[in-house]
Amino acid sequence: MKNNLFELKVWHKAIDMCEKVYKITEDFPAEEKYGLTSQLRRSAVSTASNIAEGAGRFSNGEFRHFLGMANGSSYEALTQMVIADRLKYINTTSKDELISETDQIQKMIYGLQAKLS
Repeated sequence: MKNNLFELKVWHKAIDMCEKVYKITEDFPAEEKYGLTSQLRRSAVSTASNIAEGAGRFSNGEFRHFLGMANGSSYEALTQMVIADRLKYINTTSKDELISETDQIQKMIYGLQAKLS
């Protein structure tokens, strides 16, 4: 059963989180362009992209698999947010907001995986 991507609230939330990550990382030091900036952006994009790829698959099992990958990418992004905070590249308020949004995305992913089981 193919899903309508644009109806998936979790995908929209992941896109919103990705946009915020891009805006926040604009202010990271230039020497981090190929390091933490790139890694954080890629993990945020991967979260949304894996949700999308799973939605485009033809079985619930495949969709669950890609949701699991999206969840893994979201945990990668969380780790990078904490590192950015510790290095003072991101302010604590922004980090806390991103972590809260990422936590919501993870809960939505878990809920969708359960629904697909």
